Amino acid sequence: MTVSEQAGEFDLESAESDDRIAGLGRYVTLADGVTETFDVTEKYTQEVVGTLPACQETDVREAFERAREAQESWAERPVSEREEIVLDFHDLVLDHDDELLDVVQVETGKSRRHAHEGVMDVAINARHYGHRAEDYLARERREAGVPGAQKTWEHHHPVGVVGMITPWNYPLSLTASDAIPALLAGNAVVIKPAPDTPYSALKAKALLEEAGLPADLFQIVPGYGPEIGDPLIEECDYFGFTGSSDTGSLVAAKAGEHLTKCSLELGGKNPAIVCEDADIDKAVEGLVRGCFTNAGQICISIERLYVHESVRDEFVEKFVAATEALELGATYDYSVDVGCLIHEEHLEKVEEHVEDARTRGATVECGGTARPDLGPTFYEPTVLTDVPEESLPCCEETFGPVVGIYEFSDEEEAIERANDSEYGLNGSVWTEDYDRGVDIAFQVECGTVNVNEGYAAAFAAVDAPMGGMKKSGIGRRHGDEGIMKYTESQNVTLQKAGTMSAPPGVPYGIYATGVNYALRLIEKIPGLR
Repeated sequence: MTVSEQAGEFDLESAESDDRIAGLGRYVTLADGVTETFDVTEKYTQEVVGTLPACQETDVREAFERAREAQESWAERPVSEREEIVLDFHDLVLDHDDELLDVVQVETGKSRRHAHEGVMDVAINARHYGHRAEDYLARERREAGVPGAQKTWEHHHPVGVVGMITPWNYPLSLTASDAIPALLAGNAVVIKPAPDTPYSALKAKALLEEAGLPADLFQIVPGYGPEIGDPLIEECDYFGFTGSSDTGSLVAAKAGEHLTKCSLELGGKNPAIVCEDADIDKAVEGLVRGCFTNAGQICISIERLYVHESVRDEFVEKFVAATEALELGATYDYSVDVGCLIHEEHLEKVEEHVEDARTRGATVECGGTARPDLGPTFYEPTVLTDVPEESLPCCEETFGPVVGIYEFSDEEEAIERANDSEYGLNGSVWTEDYDRGVDIAFQVECGTVNVNEGYAAAFAAVDAPMGGMKKSGIGRRHGDEGIMKYTESQNVTLQKAGTMSAPPGVPYGIYATGVNYALRLIEKIPGLR
């Protein structure tokens, strides 16, 4: 039953004290009466603003049962009809921009300008796949094994029901943008959002249903990973996860038990290379955004800056000045640059990293201080130099507003040091020689590399794949891989003439000689190779 039907047991709507999220609890589907709940806080103040049921195993299995039933009829609908719904959703997202930004800010504490990136991402993905899904999924002719005697087609079936666990740092875009291609491919989707940020996912569900998506096709099961992570993986036909590399390893192992295909976008310790011929002012502006967007709580954020020795002093001076000029604050308008960290435990981790670097001899050029005067989890954007290689900020993902600046002498050294990491998610190269920049970028071992931008250019290029190398993940979102991964490809071949064995009455030795001759001939004909 839905929460709104549980009269007398638990009135979620009255428990929601913030107008921005009031009523969204009705989009949760439960198997039984509510037995456990959890609170959602406004991150600027850490005050409780809403209460939701903590789904249990039975709720997850109920969600999958409903999703499977809805998916059968959804898969039979023409792709063009699915596209219309997603394109209507695109318009609704832009129409409800302010409402979405409010919900995201309540749950994450990010600044409004950084919250807006998530809205843009959802719209970009909805537009891209809404116009191209039919082409991506179209049945295609393939080259047959025996040209002229056979016809071969590649066809794609939906996998069924896709399960996802989505993170707190971009709770709207990493819910909706990943679900859109899965839905367009003919699947149902069941998502467990992070406990800090369930209302963003519920708002996305509300708008999708307003656009015409069948209610049971897209399910949200709020709760905690230890309780419902396993049944979520057990029930799904494909699994998507965005989060830390450590948790990703556990997810992959669990998926492997069931031979369930999965895609994982995991952590990063992302490098930038600033060459001697870079436009320093442009690099400073782009890398301040690249390092401190969402208070550094973004998997593709830059945490390591390698700057050529000839421009190092100029860059550090200007970068520090630009970082110090960033305005922190807790507002629901566009007047501030940077918001707060997600919760106190994360603040403690950031403080630990900076203190570890400081005690080992690093210089704190700016920042390095919590700001309780602004709110419980604000932390100043921090720039470190002389960072020892053994310190935490040098080798571990901080996932906060902290960046280290390192000096290099030549291009080979910069590339080697940029690649000296177990991660490989995103990279950045800065030079006025575009050909050189692209050449360097191809040598950086990251799934996405931006030239003269921190992260946004490659992430916005949704026609191209996005994901990680090394410990930064498996699989890709965006582009054809971003939708085709949610399908089962099928080879259908028609034997029009002849046979795949020796004809009746022909000795196999003669048949084999003839086949070998034909194969040699085919290899020589360009159109048949």
